[in-house]
Amino acid sequence: MTTRQKLEIIKNALGMTQTKLAEKFGVSFAAFNSWWTGKSVPRPKMQAAIDDLFLEVRGEKIIPADQLTAKKQSLKKRSDAYKRVVDEILNHPDIHDQFILKLTYHSNRIEGSTLTEPDTAAILFDNVALPDKTMSEQLEAKNHQSALNYLFDYVRNEEKLDEVFVLKLHGILMNGVRPDAGSYRRHAVRIVGANVPTANYLRVPDLIPEVMKEITKKQHEGDIIHVSAITHARFEQIHPFSDGNGRVGRLLMNAMMLAANYAPAVIRQEQKRLYYTYLNKAQTKGDHSQLEDYLCDAVQDGFNILARTDMK
Repeated sequence: MTTRQKLEIIKNALGMTQTKLAEKFGVSFAAFNSWWTGKSVPRPKMQAAIDDLFLEVRGEKIIPADQLTAKKQSLKKRSDAYKRVVDEILNHPDIHDQFILKLTYHSNRIEGSTLTEPDTAAILFDNVALPDKTMSEQLEAKNHQSALNYLFDYVRNEEKLDEVFVLKLHGILMNGVRPDAGSYRRHAVRIVGANVPTANYLRVPDLIPEVMKEITKKQHEGDIIHVSAITHARFEQIHPFSDGNGRVGRLLMNAMMLAANYAPAVIRQEQKRLYYTYLNKAQTKGDHSQLEDYLCDAVQDGFNILARTDMK
């Protein structure tokens, strides 16, 4: 495979422009463009960096245990700086609104919404109706806002994360969008674009309570990133609903983060392909290391919002 082909795969997986990729590699755009057009080849050290990132975005990179441990320790240190993360969010309107906007925009966009971030902000905070966007998309944005507000209050009150909570999230998210809002699917489904078998719909009512019991058992282990990665991969593979599985799964994961006093994970739509690659690896190979590594970075993004260092 040529350097150009590897760079194209990296570019698409990370959702970056050539300019941003050049910055990531620490080279000028002219140098990067020269690799892109084949006019020059990267030096050995830079070629190794390209190959390493290529393996990472393909889900083939081995994450060193000490690297993952260091990231988790960094997150724990940031967590310890707050008495209660959920109170910080609810007591500061600017931080609260930033989480509402980022989590709603990115989660819905991952699922195919055409709303831009400014569109989403106008709908959420100004109650604007956009004539050039579907009512379904706009309702889904408002519903996601409501689901997040419910989630924040639920965690603040230290309620148990259980099956009732999951069904309530789906009910809020799909209210007015689907007639089966708040109910499990009653038919077979497949995950588009993934070679991952979903659960038989007859087993879903038994499987989700099992998943939620496992959360309760493992929450005391101290490694919330590991527990969240395992739970998220399992939940998405079960695929309990006709629609909204990804959004409910990410909401559940962020409820777990908040309950452990971590910031919500901001999974960005630009990195959708990367996120799906790592999720698929966890589901098909039982290797959660890259998903855990990815979630560490996503939670760091959340802590940056909490610290007001990423309020754009």
